[in-house]
Amino acid sequence: MKPNIQQNPAATSPAAGDAASGLRLYPGYLDRGRQAELLVALRDALAAAPLFTPRMPVSGQPFTVRMSNCGPLGWVSDVDGYRYAPKHPQTGRQWPPIPAILLGAWQELGFYPHLPEACLINFYGPAAKMGLHQDRDEHDFDAPVVSLSLGDSCLFRIGGRRRGDPTRSFRLHSGDAMVLGAGARLAFHGVDRILPGTSTLLAEGGRFNLTLRRVTRPEPQNVCPSSMIENAT
Repeated sequence: MKPNIQQNPAATSPAAGDAASGLRLYPGYLDRGRQAELLVALRDALAAAPLFTPRMPVSGQPFTVRMSNCGPLGWVSDVDGYRYAPKHPQTGRQWPPIPAILLGAWQELGFYPHLPEACLINFYGPAAKMGLHQDRDEHDFDAPVVSLSLGDSCLFRIGGRRRGDPTRSFRLHSGDAMVLGAGARLAFHGVDRILPGTSTLLAEGGRFNLTLRRVTRPEPQNVCPSSMIENAT
């Protein structure tokens, strides 16, 4: 059965003025019930692929976020650099599959005919943040990045394709979805801070950010049919 992603009919219309740039916002895309359902699937994925602390290339300085992945590939960072890898860096096991509810979100919001290959799971504690960066370790920039938020709100910042371009910031709340595509696909973006206590979804507090990505250039026949998502449930 196909996941019933759309709980809030208004949530499938992007915020006014953002679509032309390739940044599309879907406030309240997942209602509370669907957030809880996604959280259960996320906990199952993390049981198979526990959160770990990535480190900066060369310096080895730890990130303030902890992370994991699901899907055929997962993004990792250590002293050797940024890259996608098929296995968890600590357990040596393959990443768990991407939950069906996330595949449904990709199909509904991504406007891209091929399956995602990675879902990055970032966990932000109360003091965590993410500096301005580009998502450019993928081979296929035609594919968007589809992001969903669970838990405490954050102050998100986005600029242009050059680090020195002007930026603007706005809040992302639990259940919100965001798409970076077209002109915004390589925009610098980051998380300034977490706003503790703004959600009761996570018993431990904090925020999960889930970002779906296509990593490799797809073969012509590797299209994302609805039946693959329906059969994933």
